[in-house]
Formats: sequence, structure tokens, C-alpha cells
Amino acid sequence: MESYELDAVEHITTRPPREYRTLSAAPLTPVIGAEITGLDLSRELTEEQLREFKTAFLDHHVLVLRDQVITQQDHRRLAAHFGELRPVNPPPPEGDPYVLEISTSPEAANVAGNGWHTDGSADAEPSLGSMLYLTRVPEPGSGGDTLFANMHLAYEMLSPALRSLLDGLTAIHDGLAAFQGQTPPEGYVAPRSEHPLVVRHPETDRKLLYVNPAYTTRIPQLSQEESRALLDLLFAVTARRPVLSCRVRWTPNTLVFWDNRCVQHHATYDYYPFTRYGQRIAINGGPLKG
Repeated sequence: MESYELDAVEHITTRPPREYRTLSAAPLTPVIGAEITGLDLSRELTEEQLREFKTAFLDHHVLVLRDQVITQQDHRRLAAHFGELRPVNPPPPEGDPYVLEISTSPEAANVAGNGWHTDGSADAEPSLGSMLYLTRVPEPGSGGDTLFANMHLAYEMLSPALRSLLDGLTAIHDGLAAFQGQTPPEGYVAPRSEHPLVVRHPETDRKLLYVNPAYTTRIPQLSQEESRALLDLLFAVTARRPVLSCRVRWTPNTLVFWDNRCVQHHATYDYYPFTRYGQRIAINGGPLKG
């Protein structure tokens, strides 16, 4: 790797390990993700537990909590500690309007999320984070792992010259792009927004690369050909650099909470024709700033 790439990795890997009183955080990789133990999400968290949980979230960006037997009310209560719940788009025909059912059928040719993306990036105020709780995994006992990529590190490992080029540029995020010509679900309101290519995390102020192949369609400051070439290069950063990513293997009653402001994820569809089931709650964020 180039010296600036090594410096970016070293900046993360040499951080002193944080000490917690109410939970334990075992990193999934040195650069992203942690398994959290010591918390029972079926109970209301204490102020200290919640404070340490939020700290771990900002440090690791993806938190995995296993063997959690929780109700939908428990799920909602935990998410609400981080902000206003985000309505599902389109609204479900029945059930809780803030709970998205993640369910596959044996006939599914594809599943939602099977490709690198960021939840809600096409909205004017993108999602702060998503909490997915899986209660059923594919019948063979494996499959459907989710990959998560650290977009802080994706930006920091770019060459200084490329980082300089990106600063100040914006990109269009279009909610229709993810359907790739297919008909969106009935009632879907397709958002479309313009965000900086490089944004600062609203809580840590760290810069990150904010583009994803599911929703990002155009850099308006460039010609169409230039835009396509640069976006393809940036999309390839996530896909071709395993150092950015961790891989979460699902087990029944696992909750994963990830930061949509600085993480991309990819739900692997490697379990056809088997099925899985879970419920996801998203949390509202705010406008992104460069």
C-alpha cells in the first residue's frame, strides 16, 4: 500500500482500546464493527449503559448483539434513544408504519440490499442509522451475511490529489436508481437529493466518502462522461478494498445497528431458494454538510 494508505489504517488501529464499565466490545476487524456483550435489550438500558452503547457506536460504526429475545416494543424503544423513528417508504399495508419486514420467499430472484448501498441516501435528510433484528436465518444454518464498509477509511485511503479534487463536488442521489428500470412498489415516493461527495460526520466531524452505486447517479459539476468515470472509480473503492469491510454472520435473535452516515452495507443473497426473516427500524438523521 501507499504511505498515505498505511497512515490511514494506522490512525485507526493504533487507537488506545476504550474501557467500558457496563458492556464489552470485541472488534470484528481492527477498522470496523464490534460484537457487544453484557446488555439485555429486553430491559430498559440505564443511563450509563446507553452512554457507553452510543460511544461504542461512534467508535465502531457497526454493533452486533446476539441472543437478544426482544419484542417489537423493545426494538422501538432502543431505536428511539438515538432519534426520531423513520417511517417506512412505502408504508406497509398493515402493521407498524416504522417497522420494515425483511423477508424473502423461496421464489425470489433477488432481495433488497443485495449490492453496496447506504440506506436513505436519496433523502434530503438521510437516515442516522438502521437496527435490523433477525429472528430466522436460512434453513441450512448459514447464508445472508451482511458486509459493512467504513467510508471514513475509504476517503482517507484515497490519494491526497484525489481527495483534493472531491472536496467541493456534490452528487445526485436518486431513489429510483436502485430499481434499475423495474417498477417501484405501489405507494413508493421516490426521493431525490444532492449531497456533497465528501461530508463530515455530524458527531465526530471526521470526513467520509458519501457515494454509493445503488442511489448515486451524477456529479453535476462534471460532464456526463467525467461524472460516470469518477463515480465508477469511487464505487470500486468499496467493492475492491476488503480492508474497509467486516462481514457479519447472522444467527437467530441477532440485532445489528449500523451508522448510515459513514457505513455502506451489502446483504449477500447466497441462500436461494431458502428464506430468512427479520425486522428493521431506521432512525432519522439530519442534513449532511461538507
